[in-house]
Amino acid sequence: MIEYENLYKSNLSLFEDYAKSFQDFLQSGWFILGKQVESFEEEFANYIGSKHCIGVASGLDAMILALDALELEKGSEVIVPSNTYIATIMAVIRAGLKPVLVEPDIHTYNINPQKIREKITSKTRAILVVHLYGKACDMGEIQKIAQEHQLFLLEDCAQAHDAKFQDKQVGTFGIGCFSFYPTKNLGALGDGGAITTDDEELDHKLKALRNYGSHKKYVNKYLGYNSRLDEIQASFLRKKLALLPKITEHKRELASLYLQGISQEKYILPQIHQDFFDVYHIFNIRCDKRDKLKEYLLSQGVASEIHYPIPPHKQEAMKGILQGEYPISEEIHRTTLSLPIALFHTKEDILQIIDILNRWQG
Repeated sequence: MIEYENLYKSNLSLFEDYAKSFQDFLQSGWFILGKQVESFEEEFANYIGSKHCIGVASGLDAMILALDALELEKGSEVIVPSNTYIATIMAVIRAGLKPVLVEPDIHTYNINPQKIREKITSKTRAILVVHLYGKACDMGEIQKIAQEHQLFLLEDCAQAHDAKFQDKQVGTFGIGCFSFYPTKNLGALGDGGAITTDDEELDHKLKALRNYGSHKKYVNKYLGYNSRLDEIQASFLRKKLALLPKITEHKRELASLYLQGISQEKYILPQIHQDFFDVYHIFNIRCDKRDKLKEYLLSQGVASEIHYPIPPHKQEAMKGILQGEYPISEEIHRTTLSLPIALFHTKEDILQIIDILNRWQG
């Protein structure tokens, strides 16, 4: 069986480093917001080219806190993609704001900049883009729109650590919001997240917001949260960050095999373009008979996943909140299938999967 993901195997090469990190953490006697978090924040900010990084408890919290810190009037509109994981939209709602959905580009699966302008109203205050599957959005055009309309620009980078648009890292075009969920390319051994910004004032405020709204113990300036990146997770992330270039290179090599080998007569493959440096957190293909293909792959010993089977506007949790029809998003959710592309997968695994895919008579 070729597994879709196996976190034991994906992290095996780091076990010795993790064990040392754990001992150092344990012996330090300092378990919340200490040197490990400070060091990781500095190292991650330097890695992506941002001035500041604020470690928080999850990617969802990163978006909620970032939106909250902007102090937008309750009910203000935030433009978000209709094709995303539901957390992006949840964050907007939890921040007391109104999500306005924009359809994706059918070729990139990311928000279509040409459709953003159609949804801007007098109540629009921000654009929250999602770099889905590890592909950056068209940030040149989106930045231009945000500047023209004086809108805040936020980036959901949960699936896109190390991804670039025109050689510039995601998370540096606006306010970056990252997840370190264990399956991510830069994954911890538990939950974790971060916010990146070049704004010193925003950095200062967010570091209080994540800690009950406090910079000084028992002195609370803001109505804050308890959302802090753990010291232990920060120590693990520091080790994995050093490995991130190799993780990216490995995934891009496996993706290259898929792109060269999979029949384009049978399947729709991810689009590639010189302006985009893709990191393939997820390698998805599209097929009109997706569910039958998934069953076939499993019968041949290949596990796959669906990201995602239900679009956000069709979720029960969004009943009465999200209105409208989003046919492009629905088409993507109906036909997309994610193939194995984890750190532990070998080139031989991928070649075997390609052969099985190309033999399918569907």
